[in-house]
Amino acid sequence: MTSAPAPPHGGHSQSRRGGLAPPQLLRGEEYVADATQRVHDAKRRVLLTTLTIAHDHRTDDLIEALVWAARRGVEVSVAADVFTYADAAGTFLPTGYRTKAWRKSDTLASKLIREGVRFTWLGREKGLPWRGRTHTKFCVVDDTSYAFGGVNLDRKGVENADFMLRIADARLADDLEEVYHQIQHMNAHERGHESLEYRYGSDRVLVDGGIPGDSIIYRRAVALARKSERVLLVSQYCPTGELGKVISARENELWFNPPRNASPANRVLIASSMMWTGHRSMYTRNRYLHAKAMVFFRADGARAAITGSHNFVEGGVRLGTREIALETHRPDTIDQILDFHARHVCGDGDTHD
Repeated sequence: MTSAPAPPHGGHSQSRRGGLAPPQLLRGEEYVADATQRVHDAKRRVLLTTLTIAHDHRTDDLIEALVWAARRGVEVSVAADVFTYADAAGTFLPTGYRTKAWRKSDTLASKLIREGVRFTWLGREKGLPWRGRTHTKFCVVDDTSYAFGGVNLDRKGVENADFMLRIADARLADDLEEVYHQIQHMNAHERGHESLEYRYGSDRVLVDGGIPGDSIIYRRAVALARKSERVLLVSQYCPTGELGKVISARENELWFNPPRNASPANRVLIASSMMWTGHRSMYTRNRYLHAKAMVFFRADGARAAITGSHNFVEGGVRLGTREIALETHRPDTIDQILDFHARHVCGDGDTHD
């Protein structure tokens, strides 16, 4: 491993020889099914971090696979944010209220712990629903990683218009394990860490560590947008802040949920963001859009993309939300993102498209 210059505005960077193994884009249902099978076959480690997790028909098999892997002696670690306590409409409920969602989530955590899974609630001790939230999502099974998408592990999360990338690369799996333990360590101390960057050839894994105002993902999105002639954005929300302004100055296609698709709290957020930025969404489908990716097109024909858990809004940056993303210049990966956009974001469609 060789050192690389530190990224701007703090944080640190590490280089890896050669690029990543080829990623494979999987929709929510495909991701859960594929990960479930690999967990059943796991030999050494399973690491899973997610915003929300629940026991229902979309996730039952995966949760049972985690249990059986732990029983076989595989090291299985799961971390979920207190935002798991969100109700069905996506509205945060304080932990003081013993809601049905709270009880089900706590029962699930107790079951996993009882079966030998190392389970951690992230942010539970703070009682703060948004600041310092761990929005990072990935799963490592031995040397295969599922990351750089937005799929949450509950019914709605799996059924949303969303995806994850599967990458069979031991170096990446080791690095994500390092990120996982860093999240655990900083959560225990109720603080964040500086942004991280791991380089694999022309690709970069970008990690926001949870320090308010410090987001390497958002900074890279702004930098790439400034160099672009055209920008395509897919996100849960309307882009805001400096990024929103840079996008406005270029040819753009913005695909985010119209207010009618969102829960009451998010409806207000999206509507107010649209009012302040003047942005309009091209998304017309009923299925909730939860994927988060940007593709940048330069005048010379070069392309780049950022895909991951970040929604490209300034609010999350200010609050210090933990996030992870992949910046890629690989044509095959970018083509898969554009294909997902063409098939599952563009045009009209119903809830089950």
